[in-house]
Amino acid sequence: MPRRSAGLLPFRIVAGEMLELFLVHPGGPLWANRDEHAWSIAKGEYDEGEEASAAAEREFAEELGVSPPPGPRVDLGEIKQPSGKLVRAWAIQAPTFVVAQVASNEFELEWPPKSGRLQLFPEVDRAEWMSVSVAGEKMVNGQVGFIHRLVEWLGVPGPTS
Repeated sequence: MPRRSAGLLPFRIVAGEMLELFLVHPGGPLWANRDEHAWSIAKGEYDEGEEASAAAEREFAEELGVSPPPGPRVDLGEIKQPSGKLVRAWAIQAPTFVVAQVASNEFELEWPPKSGRLQLFPEVDRAEWMSVSVAGEKMVNGQVGFIHRLVEWLGVPGPTS
């Protein structure tokens, strides 16, 4: 059975025309010097029997320390990642979502490897609103399809990559 993740992709329309997406950058030393194709939707794994939509809501709140934005969700479907993991996403219009309120949870990791030292790192070290074109360059390749699905649903121009 493949691993499964679920998450939310908040979006907003700025100045009546420009689409912006809310993405997160994973924390920890493995991602510290990566920016291009490193950003993601706020998501997490869920177990067999758990509803994917409930997992998306839970993971958003856990990773970011804030409740998910209210409002209807747009099911963007599922995309198989290069690793084989299946990721399911929902878009949510969130014009008033404030990045400054985000406060990531932490995870423990032995770092440096085989050192015996456990350190705490934020699960998300950065979170930003970004234009569709920037998001297309920064989002991990396996998730860019969610941007394409959202812009198709909205009927607006999508990323160039």
